Amino acid sequence: MVQVEVVGVRIEMPSNQPIVLLKEIEGTRFLPIWVGAVEATSIAFAQQGLEAQRPLTHDLIRDLLERVDITLTSVHITSIKDGVFYADLLLRNGEGAIEPLSVRPSDAIAVALRTKSNIMVSSELLDEVGIDIPEQIANDVSAAGDQELEAFREFLDGINPEDFAG
Repeated sequence: MVQVEVVGVRIEMPSNQPIVLLKEIEGTRFLPIWVGAVEATSIAFAQQGLEAQRPLTHDLIRDLLERVDITLTSVHITSIKDGVFYADLLLRNGEGAIEPLSVRPSDAIAVALRTKSNIMVSSELLDEVGIDIPEQIANDVSAAGDQELEAFREFLDGINPEDFAG
């Protein structure tokens, strides 16, 4: 498994489909995952440290895990089948590890950001559908700000969901 960070949520044009963009922490590969608008908003809220007036579903999951004394140790994005990504929540309680829970990657990412848990991607998945961006562009992305947005606009202009169909 390869640890990744959430670069951000972007809108792919012209379809106006939200994408969450992950980047391996020690490398130059990126993984775009198309997500729903609600999940994109939840991920963006968590990244920006914003709290909704009433708890969002992912806030509820975080609070419920805390209430029943279960820790989300990490999120594993494991595979893609027929263009659909799959993920697991790795949980533990006072007695040890609990059976992994299958979940949509968008939900897993939203909860991981709220619980400050690691997000991991299988190296096979990154090999299969990850996109390697040259180090100079990757460094610009890490610097954030407008340069990040412009570099990814150029990157996203050339891809679409069908590029990631298994």
